[in-house]
Order: sequence, then C-alpha cells, then structure tokens
Amino acid sequence: MRRKNDTAKTATPTHTATTPMPRSVASLARTNPFMLGLMGALGVLVALVIGGIVDQLATVLVYIGVAIFLALGLDPIVSFIERKLPRPAAVAIVVAAVVLAFVGILLAIVPILVEQISNLIEDGPKMVQDFMASAWFKDVSEQFGSTFDDAAQGVLSFIQDPGNILNISGGVFAVGAGIASGFTGVTIVLILTLYFMASLRSMKKVAARFVPAYQRDTFSGLLEDVSGAVGRYVMGQASLALVNGILSLIFLSIIQAPVPALLALIAFIGSMIPLVGTLAASIINSLICLIVSPVTALIAIIYYLIYMQIEAYVLSPRIMSKAVAVPGALVVIAAVAGGALGGILGALVAIPVAASIIIIVQKVVFPAQDRKKTPPAVTAP
Repeated sequence: MRRKNDTAKTATPTHTATTPMPRSVASLARTNPFMLGLMGALGVLVALVIGGIVDQLATVLVYIGVAIFLALGLDPIVSFIERKLPRPAAVAIVVAAVVLAFVGILLAIVPILVEQISNLIEDGPKMVQDFMASAWFKDVSEQFGSTFDDAAQGVLSFIQDPGNILNISGGVFAVGAGIASGFTGVTIVLILTLYFMASLRSMKKVAARFVPAYQRDTFSGLLEDVSGAVGRYVMGQASLALVNGILSLIFLSIIQAPVPALLALIAFIGSMIPLVGTLAASIINSLICLIVSPVTALIAIIYYLIYMQIEAYVLSPRIMSKAVAVPGALVVIAAVAGGALGGILGALVAIPVAASIIIIVQKVVFPAQDRKKTPPAVTAP
C-alpha cells in the first residue's frame, strides 16, 4: 500500500482546475483591446502596402503575362523543329525569326508613319482649300447657308495660324512619346518572351516542386494540358491575325487608303482579340479611310463585313479546331475586363487566361464533382 502511494507521489503532475493554463491569443485580445486594435491596424497597413506595390507593378505584371503566353504560343513551333534539331538550335531559329519579324515591322511602319505625319502637317492647309473648292462642299454650303462656310473658314484659319500649328505639334510630340513608350513595352515583352521560351521546361519543373510529391504527377499533367492548349490557342489566334493583316495590307493598298501598312498593323493587333478586337479594328480603319473619301471608307466597310463573315464561318473553325473553345460571352467579358485592367495588352492576355480557367474546370473541377455520386454520410450526434 505504501509503495502505491509512493508511486502516486512520484508520478508526473497533471493540470487540474486550479492549475493556471497558458494564455491564448484570444484571451489576450479579450483582456487587452489595445493589442487587438494594433494588430488589426498593422494588418490593414500591410494590405495597403501590398496593394500599392501591385498597383505600381501592374504594367510589369501585364508584360510578364503577355510574354508567358507568347512563349507558350511559340513553344509548339520549337517542339516541331526539335524533331529534327536539338532544342537549343530550335530555340535559336525561332528567336532569330521573331527578332527579324519585329525589326521588319519597325522598318516597314516607322518611316512610313513619320513621312505621313510630316506630309499631313505640310499639306494640311492645301487639303482644306481643295476640300472647300470641291463641288460637294459648294452644294452643302448652298443648302446650309453661310454658317457652314464660316465654320470651314474658321478651320482653315486655325490651320494656317503658326501658333496653332505649334500647339498641334505639341500634341503630336505627346502622341510620339506614347508611341515610343509602346515600342519600349513591345521590346520588353519580346525579350521576356525569348527568355521564357528558352527556359520553359525548367520553369515547369520548378513550378512542380512547389506541389507535394504525391501530387506532382497530376499537377505536371495538368500543367502540360494547360500550356499546350494555351499554346494552340495563341498560335491559332495569331494565324487569324496574320491572315487579317496581310489581306488588309493588300486590299487597303489597292483602294489607296492612307498609311495602309499602319492600318494593316491595327488590323493584326485587333484580330488578336477575337470578336471584339476584329470589329473595333475594322471600324477604326474604315474611319481613317474617310480622309481619302467617303467612297473609300464605304468600300473598306463592305470589305471588312465580308471578311468577318469569312473569318467566323470558314477560317476560324479550321484554324481553331484544336484549340480550346471559349464561349462568345466569356470572350467579350474577358476582353473588356482585361482591357480595363491592362489596356490592349491586358485584353490580349485575358482570352488565354479564360481558356486556361476553362481547362482547369474541365480537368479538375468537373471530374471531382462527377466522383461524388452519393451524398456524404451524416453521423449521429
């Protein structure tokens, strides 16, 4: 009996109702409201700092996103060349082709654009005088009286005033600064695209390392499906945009539209955004054709209406047959949301992002829901 009592005395003591327990965070917050308020204020401050950083880096994040999707779009070309050559040689060939294409676009567009702007500034007054001497202007002046003629004379006086020309040139300089900033962004995206394209496989391996080992195979398969589908989508949309740009260049040159190379570039960039972009670029190009004559603009409108029908019912089903089908409503919503967040680049990235989300839903969410054939068992209390 005594040995049992000794054993009980030497046993490890346990907490009883009178033994004080360590104070938890909740009890500390209840006893010290100041600490709770301080921690909440610090959390809000950290959130504001992170939001400000993201806002400042929004353009950079858009550049990175565009570069990643372009790299995914060029990866099928690299894989095709890799069947006959080593991957470094395939990457080098694609890099050289992309750089040459970019330099060719610059050499084709920039001199023509500068020349056209200079001619517009020099020939602006003469164009207004010729317009006022036309039969159409005289007929309109006779119908609307001296009000229309006074307005035209005011426009002519404004153009002929050197001070106003200086103001216009200041606006032109601002536009030129915007164009230079755009070219800088394109250059950054091009450099990032080439880097991501060369290191795409290593990037996928590093991304898989963040996933637990027992889920890496599933994650790697899903990542390959997403990257392959996005690459096919980007390549298909770029092919449609290239067709639209080449046909626009040929047609606009035939009808003698102003700056056909620039208008073809607008058509190419617009076609990268399906539905919304093609329509917007067609409207812009048709309005610019009004500089030549209303007949030229009408011909351009008819051409783009016919082309959009051919693209929707002939070209797009053939080129985009292997790509992910994105519903039209989702395309419009993604394009508008991407444009609001990141401008033109954001709209370009938004559609592949929507395609990626669709793939994840089809590959992960739907199968997980399909496996739930019976409701979960309810345990009795």
